Amino acid sequence: MSTKKSEVWVTGIGLVSSLGEGLETHWAQLAAGKTPVPSVDTEDQAPYPVHPIVDFDIATQIPKRSDQRQMGQWQHLGTYAAGLALDDAGIAHNPELLAATNMIVAAGGGERDLEVDAAIMEVVSKSDHPGEQLNESLSSELRPTLFLAQLSNLMAGNISIVHGVTDSSRTFMGEEMAGVAAVETAVAQIQNGQGNVFLVGGAYISERVDMAMLMEFGHTLWQGDYKPVWSREDQGGGMIMGSAGAFLILESREHAQARGIKPYARINKVVSDRCNRQPGAARKVAERLLEKVSDHIPEGPLPVLSGCSGVQPQLSEEHDFLNGLSDSGIRPAIRGVTTMFGNTLEAQFPVNVILASLAISKGKFFDPFDNSGIEQEYTGAPERVLISSWGHWRGESLALVDTPDAPLREKD
Repeated sequence: MSTKKSEVWVTGIGLVSSLGEGLETHWAQLAAGKTPVPSVDTEDQAPYPVHPIVDFDIATQIPKRSDQRQMGQWQHLGTYAAGLALDDAGIAHNPELLAATNMIVAAGGGERDLEVDAAIMEVVSKSDHPGEQLNESLSSELRPTLFLAQLSNLMAGNISIVHGVTDSSRTFMGEEMAGVAAVETAVAQIQNGQGNVFLVGGAYISERVDMAMLMEFGHTLWQGDYKPVWSREDQGGGMIMGSAGAFLILESREHAQARGIKPYARINKVVSDRCNRQPGAARKVAERLLEKVSDHIPEGPLPVLSGCSGVQPQLSEEHDFLNGLSDSGIRPAIRGVTTMFGNTLEAQFPVNVILASLAISKGKFFDPFDNSGIEQEYTGAPERVLISSWGHWRGESLALVDTPDAPLREKD
């Protein structure tokens, strides 16, 4: 029995964020030879700034009005971005390929009826018997279909219905680490011959006030004027949430070559773990993970995409870990992705993989995302990009995206 593992190629990408739609739109803003400017709304959820989603024409990927009506904005965004990835990989509208495409979605809870929630909370807050009142309100005020609308795996179901992806389907929940698990699982299955093509990704809408409330319950949000993520480090930290839909087509080299598709990049490794987040524990996990990928990283300059959430003390620990790469002879050129995109939770890791793949295929790394001095210039064509992704509450991961020994998508 052969033990040779299949290469995992990125052959399709769908990306919509606060910066726009599509790879060329993002590339034009992030690699124009100057510090890019993020899109930030400081008024809608003041005092909490967010990176809002751009307008996109839902009908181009979700043509049926009946499908549009039964989804909220979050599912619109995920289903739309998934369609972009399928189009980009040449899989859309091909029943044979769609029937062979597996799907792994990273998802949070679905949209809620905020007016009903607010009305219930108002009644319960004035009741002498809040527990009894809550039970009564939940049984009488909530529509049965609302519970269905909150199911995270409905995004995968809608993608299957709208786009015809009908092989296996799996959904992960768990904030940033759900995105890591989705990609990590697809990579492992392809490498071990358990599937040839996967649609993988997630979506997050930062404009949802219910999510802002939940995040602030944990005292994790940044308040006040927008600041790049590294500039929040010495001011107590905090997340600025961002909206994005990010999906990839991951494919075995053999399968892609058989249908004449060139890759953007290759995913070499994805490794992850978690700890209790006692002081220094996350950095120790990251250092153990680094040992698993270090054989593939030579000394010298290395582009690094960090999904740093902004929450302290994790932000400083991850920064120290990345600076510590120099102890191994590596000179990291760090980019704090959340400076430009915000923390997009379940979509964060797919966003980072997309950006790494884009840099590999374009033969150029991104301009520094801020003027803090932490992010150094990187010249030349990157052969590999290291992704560091720490969840704002739990979970640490590293991934290495590199250049396969094969022609890439056109660089221009």
